Order: sequence, then structure tokens, then C-alpha cells
Amino acid sequence: MKMKRYAWAAIGGILAGAILTTQVAGPLIAQESARSAGVYEQLDLFGDIFERIRSQYVEEVDETDLIESAINGMLTSLDPHSSYLSPEDAAQMRTQTKGEFGGLGIEVTQEEGFVKVVSPMDGTPADTAGIEAGDFITHVDGESLLGLTLDDAVKMMRGPVGSEIVVTVVREGTDEPFDVSIIRDTIELTAVRSRTEGDSVVLRVITFSDQTYPKLVENLNEQVEAAGGIDNVNGFIIDLRNNPGGLLNQAIEVSDAFLDEGEIVSTRGRDVADSDRFNATEGDLAQGKPIVVLINGGSASASEIVAGALQDHRRAIVIGTKSFGKGSVQTVMPVRGDGAMRLTTARYYTPSGRSIQTLGVSPDIVVQQPRRDPDAEIEEEDDSPARPLRSEADLRGAISNDSVSEDERKIILDEQAAAEEAAKLRDEDYQLAYAIDILKGLSALRTGD
Repeated sequence: MKMKRYAWAAIGGILAGAILTTQVAGPLIAQESARSAGVYEQLDLFGDIFERIRSQYVEEVDETDLIESAINGMLTSLDPHSSYLSPEDAAQMRTQTKGEFGGLGIEVTQEEGFVKVVSPMDGTPADTAGIEAGDFITHVDGESLLGLTLDDAVKMMRGPVGSEIVVTVVREGTDEPFDVSIIRDTIELTAVRSRTEGDSVVLRVITFSDQTYPKLVENLNEQVEAAGGIDNVNGFIIDLRNNPGGLLNQAIEVSDAFLDEGEIVSTRGRDVADSDRFNATEGDLAQGKPIVVLINGGSASASEIVAGALQDHRRAIVIGTKSFGKGSVQTVMPVRGDGAMRLTTARYYTPSGRSIQTLGVSPDIVVQQPRRDPDAEIEEEDDSPARPLRSEADLRGAISNDSVSEDERKIILDEQAAAEEAAKLRDEDYQLAYAIDILKGLSALRTGD
């Protein structure tokens, strides 16, 4: 009897479900039909307005421009990173991913109607002219950018190589807007630069183009070889400051270069089927040596993926200031007529499952880069010029230290010279000098183990 009761209850549930479906399906179908009818009415409205503009506007208009503007308006209303790319813009974007293009050398976004600098790129005209991450550009050659789309504002900043442009900048901490003159140039970006500071290898990743991963491997191997082998390197600094991002696959490859296993990043779209997860493969270019990652407010998108992955896996200590906070993925889709559509299709998540959209990657150790006022006058004493401090060794008749050998003495003097060089670096780049000090400490701990 108990089995029968359960069976009937199940059948009853099925019957009730069937009745409910019949009752609900009708209104749902009616709502969907009404929604579709509303969409077609709006498309008819668009067509009517397009015809009226074409026939009645005070001046003759270019129909292609009208349609492109309408498409771009639809896309830019979604978020700051979705947009329509004309055939010319699409061609230029393809060139940019290869690491060479014309312009000022800044990555920009839009905020409150104005153009905001995500980051100036190393060695470009904008960088040389003193443009900084976080600057707002309000005018170009005296013309306001307020109300323009980001693409239109960027077009105003383009021009022939060698021509001058004057941008008006609003900067936090500066009372008044000021003008900056920049000479346009062909931007040839070296994806990765490297050097050795003491025993530390510094890998400066400038952008994530299709050159980034191979150049990273090449630069790292060159520096390790120049140092006489990995045993002579105390660690690596991956400098992602003012890196505006770029190709997702390059961010994954760079992260994978220093991880043996585990998730690097996951992307989640509107449809669960469109979600993806990328995992590390075995092999660590740094061979287990300590890593410090440098970030700041100009580190965005792909550079945040790298910083977040290495931080979550505790493979690196992240130092600097909070990153930009662009945690979305854009897919570039070709459309008819050789143009393209850049559409935000997913959010990305770091291995721990955190989305950094609008929040950024928070450094493990916050280190501000001191601001310097180039116009500030250095105060000097009137009585006498500054003299280097004297030590015991400078005193006439000072007794010698006979407890160390000549070889030990040389080692001590070399260490002191290295420390003095490090002190000089603090004046040039405080954040980098701090990162090198951290690497020294980590290396000393590992040696102690």
C-alpha cells in the first residue's frame, strides 16, 4: 500500500505539473510574441527616423556614417569597452596587436564623459611628455571632448606622424588644468625589456601583444645566462606598472611560465556553456626562485590576470598600488564590410574565484611611488657646499682591521658598493628598489632553509 501511495503521489505531481504548464505556457507565449512585436516596432521606428534624417536634415548626410554612428551608439551604451570598429579602425587594431602603430602612446577609457588615461606606454610621446595614469584629458587643441564617444575622442588625438597636438589635462592633486604639447610619432612597442639590478632580474612587460610571451622567454634566458646561471640569480621582478593589457592568451602564457599547475583564470559569460577555464602546465621558467610583481593604477586587464594568478597561487608577492580594475573580456567579431564589433562577452575570475571588475588587484604590500615636483627648487645652505660624510676609515691614523683577510675585506666592500647602488635606485624608482629589497629578503630566507 505504501508503494502505491508513493506511486500515485508521483503521478499526481506529474499531472499537476502538466496542468500548471498548460496554464502558464499560454501567457508566456503571449508575452514573447508581444516582446517580438515591440522589437519590430522599434526597428520600424529606427527606419522611419533614418529616412527623415536622410531626406529632411538641413545638410546632405553620409548614409554610411549615419548607420555606423547608430551601431556605435548602441554598443557604447552597454559599457565603456564595447564599440563598433570601422574598416579603418579594425585594420589599425590588428596592427596594434602586432606591436606597431601610430599615435601618442596612451591607453584610454572614458569616465564621466571625459577621456581617462589608463596608462602611458614606455618610451612613447605621451610618456616622454609626462602624461600619467589617472590623468583626465578634457580638450584636444582647445576643443572639448565632453559628450564625444571614446572612439571619436581617440580620432581627434590621431594625426600625421611629426605633427603637434596640445591636450588639456586635469590631474588629481593639481589645482588647475594644464596643457601638454605632444609630437605624434609611430609607436613601436617592445613588448618586454629586461635588465639585472644586483642579483635580481627585472622583466618589464610593457604590453600584451602577440610578441609578449616569446620575448619574455628570450629576455629571461638572456639575463640568466649573463648572470652565469640561475644559481647566481636571487629572484625575478615582473614589472607590470602602466601595462594596459592586451591579448588574453598572452596573459595566460605569461602566467603559465611561472606556474607548474592549477587554474590561471576562468571566464564566465552570460551562457554557462560559454564559460571557460585555463590551467597551468608543468614548467617554471624561474625554477622556483622568488618572484615579485609590481603593479599600479595603470595596470589593467591582461596584466591584472597575471598579477592575480601569481598572487592567488602564492607564487609571487605583489607590490605597488591597486590596479585599474578591468575584469571583463572583449571579443572582436568581424562584421560585413570589413568592419568589426568589440563586444564585452565575459567576466574573468582569478584562481580563488574573485572578480576584480572595478575593484582591481590589491597588492600584498602597498608601496606608493613618491611624486616629484620638477619645478621645485632644491634648497642649499649658503655657508658651504654639501660634503660627503666621513667615516672611521677616513680618519688619519685610524687603526686597521686585522680580523679579516683581504678576500673577506673585498667581499665586504663589494657588498657596501652594491648597497650604495641600491640607495641610488631608490631616488630613481622607489617601488622597484623596494621590490629588489623584498627579493633579497626572500632569497636570504631560502638560503637559511
